[in-house]
Amino acid sequence: MVRLTRNQAFALVLLTLFWGLNWPVMKAAVTTYPPMSFRALSMLLGLPCLALGLRLLQVPFAVPRRHWGELALLAVTNMVVWHVGLMLALPHLSSGRAAILGYTMPVFSALWGMALWRQRLGARQALGVAAAGAGVLLLLWHEVARLSGAVGAAATLLASTAVWALGTQQLRRSQLPAPTLAIAFWMTALTTLVVCVIAALTEAPRWRAPLALEWWAIIYNAVLIFGFCHAAWFQLARALPPVASSVSICMIPVLGLLSGAGLLGERLHWQDGVAVGLIVLAIGTVLWPPRVHVAAKPCEA
Repeated sequence: MVRLTRNQAFALVLLTLFWGLNWPVMKAAVTTYPPMSFRALSMLLGLPCLALGLRLLQVPFAVPRRHWGELALLAVTNMVVWHVGLMLALPHLSSGRAAILGYTMPVFSALWGMALWRQRLGARQALGVAAAGAGVLLLLWHEVARLSGAVGAAATLLASTAVWALGTQQLRRSQLPAPTLAIAFWMTALTTLVVCVIAALTEAPRWRAPLALEWWAIIYNAVLIFGFCHAAWFQLARALPPVASSVSICMIPVLGLLSGAGLLGERLHWQDGVAVGLIVLAIGTVLWPPRVHVAAKPCEA
């Protein structure tokens, strides 16, 4: 069982809030602006925010040269594939709710753990993963018909999610001798380079100055997502067991769904309410602190 510290719990609340609200923000932005260029601008502006945070916290940037290969691999599985896949898929999915496919991640994480590291799930962990998976399926209940016209985009997002889940397992097991925030900075820097190259190769003819609403979305992503959320997530992913860290973020698609309904006019259904209950159950079974049994003192004569 996992016990969150106060700082971890606070970071998780902020991460859930900022990441959850970002789904309709991203969806609105990539509807009118080239998606890979949107991501490139967000990361180019977010990287200095992350660097400033390291400076203020006096975290060293250095990573020993002999570990650069491991760092690059972690960047690919934790960030590069996810962000490229997300930006390729999101414009072709019917709504922000379809992006909830990305939060099948706890299920993939559990499968990777069992397949590659012979990780056995306890009863409460298994229940949490099952409840999270059922909750995501219910959130997608009314999206199946609309997803049928975007099978390639849905498959791309699911594949990217599976790689992200693998990266979470690798990050938790990594012995890389560097602060997690330094690892987060260099992974973000490598991902920024890849995304900028892809944007230049595929979207250069469509480049233009962002409109006001697009700038707001870019700044939101730069400051809150890349300046804070990714760093906070990597801290949690490296400190907590993979299943616990994965399930802990399952409220993000719920908040994304609710904010999408408020900002983009998406309809809510009874299945969504049941899904919220299942996801709360999933988080509770994995993160609720265990009961402490206090042995009774012997009676004094």
